[in-house]
Amino acid sequence: MQGFKSVFWVMLAIWMAGGVTAFAVDAPDGRVIQDVKITGNVTLTRAQVIAVVQSRPGRTFNAKDVAEDIGRIAKLDAVESSYYNTQIVDDKVVLTFVVVERNLVRSISFKGNKKLKDGLLLKALSYKRGDYLDLFAVRAGVDALTEQYHEKGYPWAVVTVDEGSAMLGQVAYHIQENARTRIHKVNFIGNDSIESKELLKAIKTKKRKFVFFKVFYSPEQVEADTQTLLEILQKRSFLDAQVSSDVSFNEKKTKATVTFTVAEGPAYKVDSIQFTGNTYHDDATLQKDLKLRTDYLFSEAWAEYDTKKILAAYGREGFVEAQVVSHRTMLPNARVKIEFEITEGKRYRIGEVMITGNTTIQDHAIRRVLDEEGFTPGAWYNADVARGNGEGELERIVRQTVVTESTVIYPTGDAETTRDALVTIKEGQTGSVMLGAGVSSDSGLMGTISLDQRNFDITDTPESWGELFTGKAFRGAGQRFRISLSPGTEVSTYLVSFTEPYLYDMPVSLNVSGSSYERERESWDESRLAAKLGFEKRYPSKWRRGVTFRAENVDIDDLDLTAPSEIFDVEGGNYLFGTRFYIRKDTTDSRYRPSRGYNFDAGYEQLFGDHTFGILSATQRWYKTLYEDLAENKTVLETKLFAGTVIGDAPPFEKFYVGGNGSMRGFEYRGISDRGGVDDDPIGSDWAVVGNSEIAVPLGSETFSALFFADVGVIDEGGVRASIGTGVQIMIPQFFGPVPMRFELATPLMKDEKDETQAFSFSVGALF
Repeated sequence: MQGFKSVFWVMLAIWMAGGVTAFAVDAPDGRVIQDVKITGNVTLTRAQVIAVVQSRPGRTFNAKDVAEDIGRIAKLDAVESSYYNTQIVDDKVVLTFVVVERNLVRSISFKGNKKLKDGLLLKALSYKRGDYLDLFAVRAGVDALTEQYHEKGYPWAVVTVDEGSAMLGQVAYHIQENARTRIHKVNFIGNDSIESKELLKAIKTKKRKFVFFKVFYSPEQVEADTQTLLEILQKRSFLDAQVSSDVSFNEKKTKATVTFTVAEGPAYKVDSIQFTGNTYHDDATLQKDLKLRTDYLFSEAWAEYDTKKILAAYGREGFVEAQVVSHRTMLPNARVKIEFEITEGKRYRIGEVMITGNTTIQDHAIRRVLDEEGFTPGAWYNADVARGNGEGELERIVRQTVVTESTVIYPTGDAETTRDALVTIKEGQTGSVMLGAGVSSDSGLMGTISLDQRNFDITDTPESWGELFTGKAFRGAGQRFRISLSPGTEVSTYLVSFTEPYLYDMPVSLNVSGSSYERERESWDESRLAAKLGFEKRYPSKWRRGVTFRAENVDIDDLDLTAPSEIFDVEGGNYLFGTRFYIRKDTTDSRYRPSRGYNFDAGYEQLFGDHTFGILSATQRWYKTLYEDLAENKTVLETKLFAGTVIGDAPPFEKFYVGGNGSMRGFEYRGISDRGGVDDDPIGSDWAVVGNSEIAVPLGSETFSALFFADVGVIDEGGVRASIGTGVQIMIPQFFGPVPMRFELATPLMKDEKDETQAFSFSVGALF
């Protein structure tokens, strides 16, 4: 009976472990375990196996307990199966656990691949050499490699795997690449309401990408584009639309002609709009800012927009749990009845604000951002700016201010009148060391070495050299510290700066910097050594006002004999001490690629020292989206107006110069100016007004844009200057935002006889 019980527990363990086997030979329960041995393990250590079993020398042998032990062993990642043996020695049990480990992937090889390298194909697989062998993953690799070939334009590629070798850990994929097929032509049939060129912008199946690069045929992409076109038509009121695709090839299958056939159907109009469940907001309030209108064309995109708009109206007022669902009812004669079903829920104030996920960013560096935006305990919980998905304006502001990879603010708790706010932070790359180079027609070639830490803490001094070199010191307070060294062929700049965005935890920033600047001028050299101290106050209306103090030595030396007398008058060191008061406002929708809004900056600086004078200047920029294509690429108009004047007698190096990148294109850098000396060198103007207008048209994506611009300007001498031109802009991705590369060709239409012109200009790293 005792033996039957042992067999029963062993069989039960086999059933529970899903195929684990166990064998017991002449080992009745009740005997003492003398020793526990492990055998069969290769990659696992004895300690790893012993750690999961309960059987130990000195304990009493029990078949049930040992069967459970082999079940635990079988659950280890490296184990295929396990069983045990026993031996009676001096009336005691020697227990041996036998481990059968899973096979390993010992090699991965590709045969027949000539166009795609092994390294690229390896990245497509979900496993690597040294992993435990999983035949399902090996077979899935066939599909992954086939898809990889399709993406690269090899739709006829055939991939197989030798499963016999794979079972031994030697995985070999056999590949027939066959022809690579490029897109030769894309046709649209039946699209009466939307032009073919507009549909072509919305899909990825096209002859060329970014104007220059060929596009290769992918059946998966054609299928995806077919669905994209259908969604576009439905969003454009064609609710009954149908789209199909057909592909034909040349004899060698190296060229593909793709034809999309569109059946638009009728364009649906809005029959009526109703709201249900709303008590806090009346119908008129909800209808006011909606895009859908009775008797106007219906758009699914507008319905989604209006749904979010209504939800935002409730979210701003503390209705954290509000829900809005839109329903559409199809009526005869291509009409649609729209109903917005609203579940308001209760209204809540903010309870406790809790922060989690931050390891180096201090809590108060995040809380002060929330305080400035009014998201504090006791205020109505604004679920519009804190949407709980990382897309709310407040979540975006926190993400950008303290430089996180993601910020999500989610309501939690079950109090009657409040909801706590859980701020979840995923820290991002706050520091960078960059080596780079830039070039422009204005400044020549320049190299750059920069250290930028956007989560700096000036009070967190290192306790050891190790903390200093491993980056554990001087971090956490949300300050910014930057060192930039930029030697160049014509211009060299060196900068050290520190910014505290919340001085004494108030919405006041402190900026301290020291800089050096050297540049070769027309007939002299100019070098500057400056120190600046600034304070800026931010207001909820987005207005800012500030004051900046500067102390600077401007050294003018190495003068040519032909230099203007105005330059000889300031030869040597010139000490300046200035105080600038300014106001500014920025309402643009993006720091890097604004498409709407404006920014304004105006100020007056009074200077004294070796020279006494004042500078009054202002810059206004407007951004407007002129057109947005079906792929949501925006054609943007940017208009800029600058005006400045000197009050008093300013030295030449503080006056205004016009021309070059960021000023008037078609003219050389400083090419528009009052002039002096034998060679008519520029000596600066007492006042200047410059206007620029530029349209950026995306070429397939917003990475590449065609530029069309017109510039106009006037200074205190000569008449009006004007130029027109065109160019190309390429946005280069970087750590903290894209950097523009611009190539521009301009022609002056109006100029003065002494102006210096320049048809072609280029730059990396500066917007106009």
